[in-house]
Amino acid sequence: MTQIAPNPLVLVDGSSYLYRAFHAFPPLTNSQGEPTGAMYGVLNMIKSLISQVQPSHIAVVFDAKGKTFRDELFEQYKSHRPPMPDELRSQIEPLHQMIRALGIPLLSIEGVEADDVIGTLAMQAASVGKNVLISTGDKDMAQLVNQHIMLINTMNNSLLDRAGVIEKYGIPPELIIDYLALMGDSSDNIPGVAGVGEKTALGLLQGIGSMTEIYANLDKVADLPIRGAKKLGEKLLVSKADADLSYVLATIKTDVPLEVSHDQLQIGTANNDQLAEYFGRYEFKRWLNEVLNGESSVTNPTEQTVKINPYQATANIAKEEKIEQSAVKNSVKIDRTLYQTITTETQLNQWIKQIEQAKLVAVDTETNALDAMQAELVGISFGLENGKACYIPLGHCKPMAVHHDNGQGDLFADAESPEMQWKLIENQLDKQYCLSQLKPLLENANIKKIGQNIKYDLTIFANHGIVVQGVQFDTMLESYVLNSTGRHNMDDLAERYLGHQTIAFETLAGKGKNQLTFDQIELDKAAEYAAEDADVTMKLHQTLWQELQATPELITLFEQIELPLVTVLSRIERHGVLIDKQALATQSAEISVRLNELEQQVHQEAGETFNLASTKQLQEILFEKLALPVIAKTPKGSPSTNEEVLDELAQQGHIVPKLLIEHRGLAKLKSTYTDKLPLMINPKTGRVHTSYHQAVTSTGRLSSSDPNLQNIPIRNEEGRKIRQAFIAREGFKIVAADYSQIELRIMAHLSGDQGLTNAFQQGKDIHRATAAEIFGLPLDDVSSEQRRSAKAINFGLIYGMSAFGLARQLGIARGEAQKYIDLYFQRYPNVQTFMTDIQAKAKAQGYVETLFGRRLYLPDIHSSNTMRRKGAERVAINAPMQGTAADIIKKAMITLDNKIQNNPDIVMIMQVHDELVFEVRSEKIEEFSQLIKTEMENAAQLSVPLIVDVGVGNNWDEAH
Repeated sequence: MTQIAPNPLVLVDGSSYLYRAFHAFPPLTNSQGEPTGAMYGVLNMIKSLISQVQPSHIAVVFDAKGKTFRDELFEQYKSHRPPMPDELRSQIEPLHQMIRALGIPLLSIEGVEADDVIGTLAMQAASVGKNVLISTGDKDMAQLVNQHIMLINTMNNSLLDRAGVIEKYGIPPELIIDYLALMGDSSDNIPGVAGVGEKTALGLLQGIGSMTEIYANLDKVADLPIRGAKKLGEKLLVSKADADLSYVLATIKTDVPLEVSHDQLQIGTANNDQLAEYFGRYEFKRWLNEVLNGESSVTNPTEQTVKINPYQATANIAKEEKIEQSAVKNSVKIDRTLYQTITTETQLNQWIKQIEQAKLVAVDTETNALDAMQAELVGISFGLENGKACYIPLGHCKPMAVHHDNGQGDLFADAESPEMQWKLIENQLDKQYCLSQLKPLLENANIKKIGQNIKYDLTIFANHGIVVQGVQFDTMLESYVLNSTGRHNMDDLAERYLGHQTIAFETLAGKGKNQLTFDQIELDKAAEYAAEDADVTMKLHQTLWQELQATPELITLFEQIELPLVTVLSRIERHGVLIDKQALATQSAEISVRLNELEQQVHQEAGETFNLASTKQLQEILFEKLALPVIAKTPKGSPSTNEEVLDELAQQGHIVPKLLIEHRGLAKLKSTYTDKLPLMINPKTGRVHTSYHQAVTSTGRLSSSDPNLQNIPIRNEEGRKIRQAFIAREGFKIVAADYSQIELRIMAHLSGDQGLTNAFQQGKDIHRATAAEIFGLPLDDVSSEQRRSAKAINFGLIYGMSAFGLARQLGIARGEAQKYIDLYFQRYPNVQTFMTDIQAKAKAQGYVETLFGRRLYLPDIHSSNTMRRKGAERVAINAPMQGTAADIIKKAMITLDNKIQNNPDIVMIMQVHDELVFEVRSEKIEEFSQLIKTEMENAAQLSVPLIVDVGVGNNWDEAH
């Protein structure tokens, strides 16, 4: 196995790192809108590489500005490359300064490329027996490999020595230049030989030898086992000049005059003052904390850095950039020697006494599945404020081979592929006994409890007859309330707020189809992992709660909305909803028929059959055969066929895109709902149990999965048919209660616009009233078309729609759309004032707020990228309304749950956007419909009335 030679000279292809980091993940900015992602990514990769290799000599080499000798040789060299994006260009100089401030030598030589500088230094060092490691993803560098020079690609954890080059490319390093010269290089615009690709070039080199030998033996080319070999010699002869030029262009110079030699490239002392200035400005807060503590941040290996696989540095950037958005508040020491595995009744009783005396205890369950309604309890962990934690294993197993009788009375196991079964290990407490001992503690409201996503644990315990009381905190929700835009899983939170990297589940269980479930993990490893979860949860709370103390309204939001909602959602999930399997099967069959019809229509219009699911074939049909205009391109430069493109083409009157949109929509409905929902019915309950997520959307809205209830369409017949399959049990009806135009009402309240407020207070049809105002008509004279236009304006403006967007939606000229918007703001001037003010506020403080104090951060509000900045400005307008609507329905859910809890005649079964759905006993419909309407309409006091429409039916569609 190839290994890195000790203490090599490390040469980093900085330009390769730069583009890799820039394109690796969504753009990052600091609070001033300055792009920071490429800088962070490059430094992160350098840090990981140094941590792994521990070199004494290193250089990071970048391309210099201006042309090189290759541009003089060939004017078209790299000429097709687009100009460097401004967001990347602005990061180069500060990145260079930070690398130098770290004490790392940086080189950028005019007239040559970074490859040439690296090649010169590498050969210089190798000539005196010094081992060299070149970090790059560029295949051109393979030509430099020899007994002292090796390549490392941090993207895929690969090392290339001479044998590695031969294995990867099929040729030795000394033929790599010939290889590139023959087939050309589209990324650098090196022409190569016309008609010679990768396989042909390889066949030539393996069959004859170097390019010089090939041209000396053109008569032998026709006999090679290469496709098109008979005409290949002629192609080579015609392209001889291009091949020779390509050889020169592809050759890395190894004789660049340099003012520094390889042995002078030592890592120097970091300038922490400069680093503090840069890390502070660009808000690399964790590194800033380390520098302020006297550490060298990037170059000094830490426990955390060593744990990160350095070869996956780029893959980890997307994760780590989220961590950088909050400074590490504590550098917490996790002492795993304080953890205990509970395997005896005596130990259990001792821990129960400790928990009963504690002010706060962290609780966590370990199971064998993610679906709380299907999972089996494997173990329970507890954590205390003093760092002590324990794990109680209840369902761990060990593997045992299944033996077979060979027919002669002998038992045997197939050594190569033995059948395995899992048997409970003996060294653990009886599950029922343990739960009976813990039940009084868990149900004691006076013992305050904390969890990380504790809703899951509440469901697990409820499945075992334990109704947990005294839940005081949830670290996932504390983080979410503090800043909804980040990640809120334990691993990220621990790294962000504690500077601690938790034990990764994959390190214990493996990955992919052979991943172990938690009950199959060795007990000592499982116990440490589980106890750490409880310990980290406690430490996270201690940090997060201190953060929240600075903003009392966020604590109120947490205590009055988010935390009480946990138990409400757990009850909704556990109850589930009844599904009519037969109705879905019928609909699936109908959709299949329609899909076949659409496919035939598309083929007929296209004039040939093709695979509708093949992007490549679809591109050929749409943009080559049918010659439709290219609306947008993919990141790789191919014509896009996404939903927006098809919609734009359909609006231009093209029939094939219109048919494709319908086909895609129906296919998605079929695979996601009509086919899948029956398979999701829980065999124990006979119902479907969705999972609600409180900490996913940035606005505070709930989301759901398995199934996703939020995405079932309501405006088309197929979506309504799916809702018809959501039914009530015998003796009950479905009651659906939906807030009417809640975001517009919130807009009226927040803007204080008198015209809008009056319309709602007087109970007018808001869209008709808006049309009457805009078009200067009496209310009764407004046409249905004018009302439709007003509705588009009402909803469009609260989502920050431009005149262009409105024109597109209404099918009118842009100038006419702008006229409508101008008239709207003349009639409702305070709405425009509100929009202007909220955008200014967002720019000033970096966030906007809901009526209840929820903060919605907008990191792109200062972005230099116009599209991202405009997008953030649109979000700034809508987020307060959408977030306030989310808060209002959450408050209504909590109030209603308190009123109907344990009542056998009514149960809340779903929440979808602005709608709550209940199962109500038929005889009690009127009573509970009124209760639902009253509580929902009184969930918040606005300057305009909240109106709730309540419907009743045998299924969800009838009730909506």
